[in-house]
Amino acid sequence: MFLSVDIGNTQTTLGLFELDGTCLRQWRMATDRTDTADELHERLFGYFQMFGLSLGDVTDVAVAGVVPILSQSWQRMLREVVGTEPLMVDATRDCGITINMPNPSEVGADRIANALSARVTYGAPVIVVDFGTATNIDVVDAAGAFRGGTIMPGLLLSSQALFDRAAKLSSVPLVVPPHALGNSTETAVQSGVVIGAAAQAEGLVRRIQEELAAEGDNVPRATVVGTGGYATTIAEATDLFDAVDPDLTIRGIYQIWRHAVEKHQARS
Repeated sequence: MFLSVDIGNTQTTLGLFELDGTCLRQWRMATDRTDTADELHERLFGYFQMFGLSLGDVTDVAVAGVVPILSQSWQRMLREVVGTEPLMVDATRDCGITINMPNPSEVGADRIANALSARVTYGAPVIVVDFGTATNIDVVDAAGAFRGGTIMPGLLLSSQALFDRAAKLSSVPLVVPPHALGNSTETAVQSGVVIGAAAQAEGLVRRIQEELAAEGDNVPRATVVGTGGYATTIAEATDLFDAVDPDLTIRGIYQIWRHAVEKHQARS
């Protein structure tokens, strides 16, 4: 079996796959920068044991992380537990997608995984809106190359900053209110944070679509895909998305690993 590890700033997502790409199980755990390799081993073992699975059945692993110190801990732990060197996803290796940007090494591993997975699943051009700690928009152009996108504060960051700095506001559930016009403090905050995030994504995607269309005649409209922890919630407030795909990133990590395996086999 193959284990996909996506280390985000707030949550770490684990995906267990058959080697043919079938996703068997997915887990989410809080990202804790103080976790040691031993603590990560204990948590991972617990997830597998919960479902009657054995870590001994995992033969291959790939890790995409945006928290360097944790990426190192995961790498060390998985090397010892699985007995093989994990593939560490980053822009310095051939990930199966061209990065058409001035400084490719700056691109986060999760964004590369999103771009490749979206292109494989939905074709090109395609735009991914990933609602995580940050909200990232990742763009694959009609030629299939990753072109970049936007990075902005995510829902949790925005709402926490609001609650921390506005003395009369308290934390509210981040759900879609009945109307954009809030008739209470709670619904006004929900409108501003949740519907506001949807409107922000709509506006940015519209401008990106226009810029892609201006690059040449007969450029097709890009498919728009939502992913990340709050994608399902945001989808209730907008008709922006052609698809909502919660597994996009962990599947992209698998696809990057598969590309590396096939490339190695072709050289053998």
